[in-house]
Amino acid sequence: MGMTSSRPYMIRALYDWIVDNECTPYILVDAHAPGVQVPQQFVNKEGQIVLNIAPTAVMELSIESNFVSFNARFGGIPTDIFVPCAAVLGVYARENGQGMIFEPESEKGPEPPHPTKTKPKPKLESAKAESKRPSLKVVK
Repeated sequence: MGMTSSRPYMIRALYDWIVDNECTPYILVDAHAPGVQVPQQFVNKEGQIVLNIAPTAVMELSIESNFVSFNARFGGIPTDIFVPCAAVLGVYARENGQGMIFEPESEKGPEPPHPTKTKPKPKLESAKAESKRPSLKVVK
């Protein structure tokens, strides 16, 4: 059975942990990922943007199972921000850098493990292996 991504849960937990420790939570975002809505004039040359998501910096913060959204001011202009969770590359505290950087996530989610085919042992060999018992020797 496939599981949903743990990323939204980690984002929410790290956000709470950073705020509870009276630090400023920042998220690192891949601004060129599908569905990301951020002011492009603030995106760096690597295609990333760092967003301050502290309670004092944003309004209507929502960290859901598929996205992070809020309203913030950029250059004095109120702007709606929408970031799919897969585009969040990390969450960290501004003051000390503590937090987490995430591994890239595929659109489909993690691949389930494929069963490996093993050759059955001949009955004679497995019977011999089962009949051998471990023995202990006293070494002086």
